[in-house]
Amino acid sequence: MKRFYQEVSIASDAAGHRLLLDGRTVHSPARRPLLMPSRALAEAVAEEWRSQGETIERAGMGLTRLVSTALDRMPALRRDAIEEALGYAETDLLCYRAAEPLALAERQQRSWQPWLDWLAEVHAARLVVTTTMLPVPQPAPAVARLRAAIERLDDWRLVGLHGATTALGSLVLGLAVLEGRLEAEQAAEASLLDELFEIERWGRERDAERRHQALRRDVAAAASFLGCLRQPATAGPARADSDE
Repeated sequence: MKRFYQEVSIASDAAGHRLLLDGRTVHSPARRPLLMPSRALAEAVAEEWRSQGETIERAGMGLTRLVSTALDRMPALRRDAIEEALGYAETDLLCYRAAEPLALAERQQRSWQPWLDWLAEVHAARLVVTTTMLPVPQPAPAVARLRAAIERLDDWRLVGLHGATTALGSLVLGLAVLEGRLEAEQAAEASLLDELFEIERWGRERDAERRHQALRRDVAAAASFLGCLRQPATAGPARADSDE
């Protein structure tokens, strides 16, 4: 899509923070005003729009996409989002280890086990680790505690957690990103550990490289989204600010 605007600004009032293009409110695909609860999030979304060139590249607008998801799909699909995120606990990437080669098994232990230990300490949810390919049932009390942790989230944070978890293939890593314990790049490296190990042995492949770039982009967007939500959600008196 060709860029159709010049000025990007934010209008803030008691309801929240709206994104404006040339003074007009931007709307989601479902025609809801792009109204955000956090000034920091609104500024980050505005920067996505400012950074566009002559052509709008939607692939690089992950924050805008997450905001639209929160506005258009919540709370109607909240239950579905909870169940999908929780489903990753049953087959979490960090729980399925290699028996060999030994170098890979040791790398998985160093990179992944501290986050399973963190989950057990913070959420009292100890997940079972296996070296088989067969699904291993996770303890019901652990899954119940993780469900409770997810259900406590508001719709915005649930969208962020869901985005991080599905991109990473791990609820454990998703929760660490949500709680600000793990940076986006660190989370992506942990998620791609097996594939990066294979690349070291056999070299890079173009299709895998593109997929890795997309994963890193999605994780970075989810981490930024959640980070902005951790900042104060002040609205203040009605005003419109522009940086152009």
